[in-house]
Order: sequence, then structure tokens, then C-alpha cells
Amino acid sequence: MTAAVRDTSAGPAQLRLEVDVDAPVERTWAAATDWDRQGEWMLATTVRGTVNDGRGVGGGIRATTGVGPLAVVDTMEVTGWDPPHGAYVRHVGRLIRGRAAFEVRPRPGGSTFVWTEDLDLPLGALGRLGFRLLRPLFGFGLRFSLRRFAAWAPGHVGGTG
Repeated sequence: MTAAVRDTSAGPAQLRLEVDVDAPVERTWAAATDWDRQGEWMLATTVRGTVNDGRGVGGGIRATTGVGPLAVVDTMEVTGWDPPHGAYVRHVGRLIRGRAAFEVRPRPGGSTFVWTEDLDLPLGALGRLGFRLLRPLFGFGLRFSLRRFAAWAPGHVGGTG
């Protein structure tokens, strides 16, 4: 069965999606923060832990989404680290700015993975209009990826972050 992804966003510059995972919190956390394997479930994206392998406050993460000249690089700095419940980052790249949270919450029979993006939209009204046009495409890709994550995470084998 395909996991349902719920949109619990609050406001036009936020995207918050939740998906239930049939795995305990610790396994879901380990899967979510296995940055170097994120490309196994994240659509058209490669991710690498940079500073401190992306672990702990001050860690770094670099994600590249897309192909060729259309690829977008997203550089992040870890600002909060609360295993096995939350990793919080600040987008510090030239194009993508703002904050994101990757949270894992317990639920009966498993856990819920919550991905939140709070973006600082550039160019004022033009940036807000651009995001309004791109948000459905971004949301589609993230929903697709989170359904894949819900299927992938229960079998994840690796460290606990």
C-alpha cells in the first residue's frame, strides 16, 4: 500500500508534509539523516554530508537537485540536532535561503516523518509569485519522494545519526 502524504503547511512560504512510516522512531531517524543515501528515495537529488558528515550543530549538508545546467545546489548548515526526533537546518546557498526541519514523531505501530521548509523568498512580490507558480511542482516532487521514503525506511540498515 502506498503511504499517504499529508500537507500541514501554514502559510504561502511554508511547505510541511507528513508521512507515516512502519518503523520505530530510531530507524526512521537513522534513515532520514542518512544524508549520503537520500538519493535512494529523493527524486532527482544527491545529498552529501559535508562538515561533520552533516551531524550535530554546525554540521553541513549539500544537496543537488536536477540534472545538468538545470541542477540547483542547496547548501545547508545544521542549527539544531535532537536525535532521534529532529534535525534543523538553515539554507545558506545563493538561491535557496530559509529554514528546514526533519522531524520524527512516535505513533502507534511506527512513526511519522515530518519535512518542513520555511523559505525566505527573494525579490519581494516577484519572488512570492514565482514560488506560488513553482510550489505545486516542488510539492509534487517532495510528496513522491516521501512516499518512497515511507517504503524505504523500514528496511534501512545503518547508523543512528
